[in-house]
Amino acid sequence: MSHTMRIMILAAILGGCVSDRSTAPTEGALKASGSAAPSAADLPEFPPAEDFVPEIDNPYLGFARERIFTYAGETADGNETILVEVTKESKTILGVVTTVVHDQAFLEGELIEDTSDWFAQDGDGNVWYFGEKSYEIVNGAIVDSAGSWEAGVDGAVPGIFMLAEPKIGTQYQQEFYEGVAEDEAKVVSLSQEAEVPYGEFEDCLQTMEWSHLSPGARETKTYAFGVGMVLEMSRGGHDRIELTAIEN
Repeated sequence: MSHTMRIMILAAILGGCVSDRSTAPTEGALKASGSAAPSAADLPEFPPAEDFVPEIDNPYLGFARERIFTYAGETADGNETILVEVTKESKTILGVVTTVVHDQAFLEGELIEDTSDWFAQDGDGNVWYFGEKSYEIVNGAIVDSAGSWEAGVDGAVPGIFMLAEPKIGTQYQQEFYEGVAEDEAKVVSLSQEAEVPYGEFEDCLQTMEWSHLSPGARETKTYAFGVGMVLEMSRGGHDRIELTAIEN
């Protein structure tokens, strides 16, 4: 996933899912961990394909079709701009028709990453992440696609991207493709404030993400109800990416 970090999940947590190269996740593919987190029983299970709905309307994401989010900010590498477009395109994965979200990152005006992410929402309102096709670009040429993965292929399984009912302390797996995509997140606040160029927001959802594949790295993401993600910050606030505009 673009601009997210990876965490190593023990094979025991995934049970038989990692070794199964062709089937959807089974019960137990997603677990809560940590003393502050609710039990695994409190997390949604991956539902059958027929339980998914055609559109994503989770209010913390704002993923209406053809909507474009623009983010900008200072990072350690320079001025960064990110365009996130919820396209009209779909991709069927594990029998689920997912929505294609196109993400482009620019550094000092030059395209450095081009990604298509695949999401779908279940009938309860939880949004699941099914993978990505991601390209690293240097001087206009693709140089790497190592972060790409697809649920159901080579042991990869989908994870929860956004809960229908976030609760403080809930920790969840966002994705799993061993050694490539191993993100986790935890709900840390439901009352966060955020001030960004697009506006000022209260009572926001804030999550923390981390990874053993990037030791010590942490970032927080702040989501405004009815809007979507408004702020992303690295540990210590050295990198700060803010929502600047929404089209459609």
